[in-house]
Amino acid sequence: MRLPLQPQYTSRYVDLARLLVRYGRSDLVSGVGLDDLEPQVPDSQEQGSAEQLAADLEKLGPTYIKFGQLLSTRVDLLPQVYTDALARLQDDVEPFAFEQVEQIITRELGVSLRHGFASFERSPLAAASLAQVHRAELRSGRQVVVKVQRPGVREVVNEDMAALSDLAEFADAHTQFGRRFGLAQLFTQFRRSLTGELDYQREAANMIRIGELIADHTRLVVPAPVPDYTTSTVLTMDFIPGRKVTDVGPLGRLEVDGRALVADLFRAYLQMILADGFFHADPHPGNILLTPDHRLGLIDLGMVATVTPQLQDQIAKLLLSISEGNGQEAAAILAGMGHQTPEYDAAAFRSAATDLVSAAVGTGSGVQAGRVMVELSRVSGACGLRPPGEMAMIGKALLNLDQVTSHLDPGFDPSAAVSANVAEIMRSRMHTSPGSLLTAAMEAKDFTARLPGRVNKVLDSLSEGSFSIKVDALDQVQFLHVMQRLATRITMGVVLAALVLGAAIMMQVPTKSRILGYPSIAMVFFLLAALGGVGLLGSIVISDRRIARQSKSEHRTRGR
Repeated sequence: MRLPLQPQYTSRYVDLARLLVRYGRSDLVSGVGLDDLEPQVPDSQEQGSAEQLAADLEKLGPTYIKFGQLLSTRVDLLPQVYTDALARLQDDVEPFAFEQVEQIITRELGVSLRHGFASFERSPLAAASLAQVHRAELRSGRQVVVKVQRPGVREVVNEDMAALSDLAEFADAHTQFGRRFGLAQLFTQFRRSLTGELDYQREAANMIRIGELIADHTRLVVPAPVPDYTTSTVLTMDFIPGRKVTDVGPLGRLEVDGRALVADLFRAYLQMILADGFFHADPHPGNILLTPDHRLGLIDLGMVATVTPQLQDQIAKLLLSISEGNGQEAAAILAGMGHQTPEYDAAAFRSAATDLVSAAVGTGSGVQAGRVMVELSRVSGACGLRPPGEMAMIGKALLNLDQVTSHLDPGFDPSAAVSANVAEIMRSRMHTSPGSLLTAAMEAKDFTARLPGRVNKVLDSLSEGSFSIKVDALDQVQFLHVMQRLATRITMGVVLAALVLGAAIMMQVPTKSRILGYPSIAMVFFLLAALGGVGLLGSIVISDRRIARQSKSEHRTRGR
C-alpha cells in the first residue's frame, strides 16, 4: 500500500523523507512509498544525533520547529537525549522588514502607525518564525508591545500540516510504527496547538482567562490585551518590564521574597490544572519575568491546555501518590489513565514505576513532581503504555516550574507543596453552589416523600407472593404474533405461486371446455391465484395500517 502523494506537496514530502531516513525510519519511508522521491541521505555518522535533529527541524521552518517543541513534551515517545535537544530548539530568526510590519498593522487595524500610536520602535524586541514583537506606546500613554505575525506564515504552515497529515494518517493505518505511537492522534494535538498559536484573538482570550484565574495571586501578573488593537494576526498587549528569572543572580535574589513568590506560582498552577482545568502549558524560565515591583510576569500565553474533570481527579491522585512515595499506587493510577498498546507489559511497568518513585523519595531531598511525572511517562512508553497527551504536557509544565522555583528558592520543597495544596484544592472542588444545594435538597425532599409508599408496596407484594420484576428487553407475545403473521403470508404466497404454476402447466392439456379459447381448468386456477393475490395485498395493507395506529396510540399514552 502506498501513500497517494499530492503533487503540490512534493517538496515537503522530500523534506519528510530525508528526515525520516536520516533518523532511522527508512522502513516508514518505504512503507508509504516515499522512497521514490530518492532523498539524499547524509553520512551514517550523523544519523541518530539529537542535536542534529533539532538543527534540521530549525532549517525546515516554523511548522517543524513547533512540532519539535511539542515532541519535546512527549517523553513517552522519544529517548531523553532527543527530548532534551528538542526542548532547546531556538525559534530566533532574522526579523522581517519594518515596512512590512507597518503594512500589516495598517491593513489589520485600519489605522496608520502615526495615528494609532504615540511611538513605535522600528527594531523588534524579538523575532521568531511565526511573529516578531515591537515595543510601542498608545496615544493614551499606555505602554504596550505589538506582536505581528510573519507574512505568509499561515500558508506555509497549512501546506506543511497537509503533508504531515497525509503521512500521519497513512502511517497509522498501514505501519506498525504509526499504530504504536499514534501519529494521527499526536498530529491532531499538534494541529490544534499550532492553530491556536496562529490566532492572536484566541491568545488574547487566553490572557484574559488566565488573568482571571490568577486574580487572587497578587504576586503574579499577566499582560492584558488591548481589544481595539488586536486581530487574528496582530496582538497588542501591556508591556511587562522585567528580566528572566534565570538571569537573576544571587545578589538579586536577596532583594525579593523568593519563597513567597514560588509558593504562589506553584499553587496557582496546581489550581489551574486541578480545579480550573485550563493552564499555561509553556511556563519555561524564558516565559516568566521578575518585574521591578517583585512580581512574576507570565508571558507568551499562546500555548494552553485543558484538563477534563475526570483527568483532574486522576492527576490529583497521581501527584499525591508521588509526593507520598507510593510507587505502587502511582503505577496503578497511571495504568488506568493510559492506553494499553499490544506491546504493553504490565508487570514490567509496575516494577519500573515503583522503583522510579521509590528512588525519587530515597534521594532525601524534596521530590520534584514534574520530573517524576516526566520520567513516569517515559517508562510508560517503554513498557507499551501510552499516557494521555495532557499528562505529558502537565508533567512538562511542572518540570519547567521546578526549574523556576529551584532558581528563586533553592530550598523549595515541591513534594511538600503538592501535599499541602492538592488536598485543599480538591476540597474546594467539592464545595457546591447555593443553587446546586437547593436543587439537591428539592430532589431529596421528593425522594423522601415518595419513599414510604413505595416501600409499603414492595413489602405488600412480597408478603402476598406477587412480587415480580419486569424487564422490557423483548415482548415475547408480540414477537410470536409477528412471526406467525409472517409465516402465514409466506405460506399464502407459496400457495398462490403453486396455483399459477399449475395453471401454466394445465394450459397444455387438451380439453373441450374452454374459456376465451383457453382450457377452463387452467383459467379457473389463474382466477383463483389473482383473487388470492389481491386479497393478500389488501390484508397486508390493512394490517400494517392498524399496527401503525396502535403504535401511535401507545406512544401518546406513554407521553402522558
